[in-house]
Amino acid sequence: MGTLKIWLSLMVFMICADNALLSAEQHIPTTLEGPFEPVTRRFDPSLRRGSDDLPMYHPKLTKKVPSIFPEQIALAISSPTSMWVSWVTGDAQIGPKVTPLDPSTVASEVWFGKESGRYTSVQRGMSTVYSQLYPFEGLLNYTSGIIHHVRIEGLEPDTRYYYKCGDSSLLAMSNEHFFRTFLLPSPNSYPHRIAVVGDLGLTSNTSTTFDHLIRNDPSMLLMVGDLTYANQYLTTGSKGVSCFSCAFPDARIRETYQPRWDGWGRFMEPLTSRIPMMVIEGNHEIEPQAGGVTFESYRARFSVPSQESGSQSSFYYSFNAGGIHFIMLGAYVNYNTTGAQYAWLREDLRRLDRSVTPWLVAAWHPPWYNSYSSHYQEFDCMRQEMEALLYQYGVDIVFAGHVHAYERMNRIYNYSLDSCGPVYITVGDGGNIEKVDVDHADDPGKCPSPGDNSPEFGGVCHLNISSKGTFCWDKQPEWSAFRESSFGHGILEVVNSTYALWTWHRNQDIYQDDSHGDQIYIVRQPHICLTNSKQLLF
Repeated sequence: MGTLKIWLSLMVFMICADNALLSAEQHIPTTLEGPFEPVTRRFDPSLRRGSDDLPMYHPKLTKKVPSIFPEQIALAISSPTSMWVSWVTGDAQIGPKVTPLDPSTVASEVWFGKESGRYTSVQRGMSTVYSQLYPFEGLLNYTSGIIHHVRIEGLEPDTRYYYKCGDSSLLAMSNEHFFRTFLLPSPNSYPHRIAVVGDLGLTSNTSTTFDHLIRNDPSMLLMVGDLTYANQYLTTGSKGVSCFSCAFPDARIRETYQPRWDGWGRFMEPLTSRIPMMVIEGNHEIEPQAGGVTFESYRARFSVPSQESGSQSSFYYSFNAGGIHFIMLGAYVNYNTTGAQYAWLREDLRRLDRSVTPWLVAAWHPPWYNSYSSHYQEFDCMRQEMEALLYQYGVDIVFAGHVHAYERMNRIYNYSLDSCGPVYITVGDGGNIEKVDVDHADDPGKCPSPGDNSPEFGGVCHLNISSKGTFCWDKQPEWSAFRESSFGHGILEVVNSTYALWTWHRNQDIYQDDSHGDQIYIVRQPHICLTNSKQLLF
């Protein structure tokens, strides 16, 4: 009997030891344990820094339906009870002379219901076309297919809907697709998983990112700018040229190859036809053309809840996803405190009820905090205009892209560690043609000059912000918690009103189960931080 007791005690000890070891291995840090000592994981030289563009004849980019049938189908949140459905019909044209299609020749209809094959509701919307025109001989003009947008309303929360889109009078309806609505805004309801991607492009690396993302089964996709890189098709990569228009030295406008937008829409459709994709513009969406026109493709192709959120501009807007309020800001339109965007942002924040949507997440394209050489301090003017307002209202997380690498900051405000500041995360590592960024501003000889990194929009507001009063730090800044030069994507999983799990997935880990490059619980402290914020507001 004594031997049995000893054996049982030994087994219990071994099991407890194993569990303790397993618990230690599985420990996920929280922001409450921060600020963390800065960590850098250098670029793995066994990997390629980039890959070439997928060719237009790639199976994922080619058209699969007859001309009048819908393709490039995409969803976007309109409100907790409504959804935008967008698609394209007809054939785009590219060449010296192009003739726009007539949108009135095809109807915009969505048939939908709660049972497969049984559509109890029909709603109709609007359609448009756009052109990309150049006033220089030799550059290729473009006019799009017919782009349709329909807002379907009266949806019930947490419900699967089946739908078809197209023109029933022409017997040109899409195949059946489905989506699930989110729960109504509440402190106890959150989307299953939110994928966050920036600077995606359309390369072989993009394809890996996309496949990896789908394996992680998101319920929403947040795109933080620089979507197609249509303005750099056949440029960098192995081609060795810096611009598609280099053969036309007299052209003062950089040509963009607009069919890439159509290829990108087809590439994304397997995901965007079943989960909403929320986008914000980046610098590669500017695409200047004749007459000083910009952002034509971005504005025509995407439906966003701008009017629903009172912004009247597709460059900035807000929306709710369960208990999360998202603010999407535009870095390439006026962001000054005297402008329309700032006035809209202040009013949107003023109306916010944190007892209904506890989490406040913001996103825009260029990062305010960034320790890489690329785009270092590029948009500090925007930060100086808007940061105080976001801090006062207790923004929890900020996502950005632009820099083609990954970086997560310690909580920060005005370049000082602050336990109530947002967690800034850069995920501009989606896989685009420009390759991954590997140089840090604190690396020897890699500090940009104050005259470098001028933004495409706005002024230059560079500061000497290091601990020694210099433009660049001589080591990884204390506010940079973790950085790595790898392609990948992020997943945000909000657990409850105070805890959210953030996981960054690297492309090289796609076939490894439960793998990640970075993982942390982001913890809100409303009892401390929102109280302090209210004191600042009055």
